[in-house]
Amino acid sequence: MNSFDQVSQQCRHLKLASLVQELPVLLQQAEANEMSYLQYTEALLGYEVQQRNSKRIAMNRRKAGFPVEKHLEAFDYRHQTTINKRQVNQLLDFDFIDNRDNLIFIGPPGVGKTHLSIGIGSKAIDAGYKVLFTTALSLTESLEIAELKGELKKKITTLCKNDLVIIDELGYLPMNKQGNYNLFQLINALYEYRSIILTTNKDFTAWGEFFVDENVAVPIIDRLIHHSKIFMLGGESYRLKQKT
Repeated sequence: MNSFDQVSQQCRHLKLASLVQELPVLLQQAEANEMSYLQYTEALLGYEVQQRNSKRIAMNRRKAGFPVEKHLEAFDYRHQTTINKRQVNQLLDFDFIDNRDNLIFIGPPGVGKTHLSIGIGSKAIDAGYKVLFTTALSLTESLEIAELKGELKKKITTLCKNDLVIIDELGYLPMNKQGNYNLFQLINALYEYRSIILTTNKDFTAWGEFFVDENVAVPIIDRLIHHSKIFMLGGESYRLKQKT
């Protein structure tokens, strides 16, 4: 066995799969550029780290559960009267995640709340954070199933492993008393520990319309708005405009 085959075998043994495939190219580049041993080693390890990061980001994107692919670059600020590009870009240093703050987008249907939440979530994944997207309905259903199985605590612990949890469309449908309680358990677990992006078509004063128990609604609101940035979105509905 020659030296190249031995190095390839050792890379496989160390589970450096990406490096094995790229080794011939990297070796040619090293010879062509007359790299030192240290430079060549740096190139090898740098390539492996880059590939692992790319695979981790791709895996985190699959796990995020985005219903559609949305990019901030495609967001049309011309139809949005209350939030601008600079405000959104200021969120992309992700201090709000590092500081365990929340983002809340409030506005009528069709003004881009979901687009913004997915776009910010996608950028967060690129920056190395773990993100989960869910609708409020799907979330309450999954929490209810976990509660019936006696696994609510386990389910909440799993959700808390994400750096950012996006809860979309809170308030579109009323919740029962158990749903209120389960959601409170989750919000309480995430409070000051993880970040939330929440989208809703209801102002806080109208949350009693879908929360059955105000004794639960008040502490949920309190935990959501504490350490949060709130954006009131207006403008025309994109979907209605596209039909005209």
